[in-house]
Amino acid sequence: MIQAGKVDCFFHKVLLNQIIDIEYQVIDSTHGDLDVSFQLTDPTGRILVADYKKPENTHRHNAVLEGDYRFCFDNSFSTFSQKTVFFDILIDNDEQEEKDYDDDKEMELGNAAETYMMSVKDISESVTRVKERVSTARRLQELHSAHEARDRNLAEEMCDRVMNWSISQIFLMIFVGITQVVFVKSLFDDKAMTFRRLIPGLSK
Repeated sequence: MIQAGKVDCFFHKVLLNQIIDIEYQVIDSTHGDLDVSFQLTDPTGRILVADYKKPENTHRHNAVLEGDYRFCFDNSFSTFSQKTVFFDILIDNDEQEEKDYDDDKEMELGNAAETYMMSVKDISESVTRVKERVSTARRLQELHSAHEARDRNLAEEMCDRVMNWSISQIFLMIFVGITQVVFVKSLFDDKAMTFRRLIPGLSK
């Protein structure tokens, strides 16, 4: 939850050449539009990504510097509206995992273990692919949950608007009905001379 007129920032340590995947979506707002500004900043303070008043977006960046990267969600342009933001940060470590099985280790075991190393590499590649697919499935499920939450909030807000409009229309109809009854009744009431003066020639 990002308060109106505030900026919330989060930090994440990233190693050299790791890949940063950031995805965000505004799922609820107390007033106004579903939008927020976003900035991704490297350890030196240089702005890498800048979004202004977006409902959702996805970014991927290759880290050329090691250090703490800053992720900021800006709601300073809102005066009253609080925003609920879903976001997911994924740091890709596949390159580091692939280094676990390099040529130096294979040479240490000698030619006799070549078949074994090939099997280990195949298993490692399979595990990496499974990990990637599981991670993708998890992100898709979280994104689906975020979409569902946003749609539910929009539906509830629309339901409240329709309910308030219907109640106001009911009170308006009751008021108009009572006014018409009183006016028509006054036309046949000898004591109600005020309404008769409004219509010339009615009292004759």
